[in-house]
Amino acid sequence: MKDVQNEPDHRKIDLARVGIKGIKYPMNVLDRDNDSQATVATINMYVHLPHRFKGTHMSRFVEALNDYYADLNLKTFFEMLDTIKKSLDAPAANLEISFPYFMKKRAPVSGVPSMMEYTCQYIGEINGDERKLHIGVRVPVCTLCPCSKEISTQGAHNQRGIVSVTALFKEFFWIEEVIEIVEASASSDVFALLKREDEKFLTEQAYSRPMFVEDVVREVTDKLTKDPRFTVFSVEAENFESIHNHNAYAYTEVAPELS
Repeated sequence: MKDVQNEPDHRKIDLARVGIKGIKYPMNVLDRDNDSQATVATINMYVHLPHRFKGTHMSRFVEALNDYYADLNLKTFFEMLDTIKKSLDAPAANLEISFPYFMKKRAPVSGVPSMMEYTCQYIGEINGDERKLHIGVRVPVCTLCPCSKEISTQGAHNQRGIVSVTALFKEFFWIEEVIEIVEASASSDVFALLKREDEKFLTEQAYSRPMFVEDVVREVTDKLTKDPRFTVFSVEAENFESIHNHNAYAYTEVAPELS
């Protein structure tokens, strides 16, 4: 049968990324407490397309995924990227995996357990001999406004927010470690299940630990920079403001050339 994708393209324009997006597949990820946990990943797969080719072979992405999905983890991540790169005769390949990750958390006073969801990402690239893997974690938190507390005779406004950490993977670390660093850097952390005594505790805890969105980013950054495993990373925080018609936002990144 005629292979149109391999035909030359007269415009002679390289394409940085071509591939498939949004395919969902089962996946196992490492779990500090239970060795591993099953999840469902949303996956984007790309290759660099040289100008001499009209198109890429989309089916080969799914074929590679079929070969690795049962054991798709950090150990096999680059194996899969190598397979994609070679099978598509590409100079570079990219793989983005996003998945929900669950941790059992106990409420701070009652101790009732519940499962807390976090969103994680593996973002990897092979370009020639260069290999890069970034791991991202999105953590929900609660913050209480220092300004509101200072100027009010009663109470202060608070809100949920999302803190996102993306770190270059050079040395092994647990997803749970990043989550714990973030939660310890906010006014309070967030739970799926709370009893009244827990709500009282967390409300008072947040009131005693007011944090601007800038404070959260700086606290997380300070803790990460003290851990030698995290040499290149970014920290982003967005608060879903409760009394403003906008969100509050802060971001920073740390790399050897910036520090």
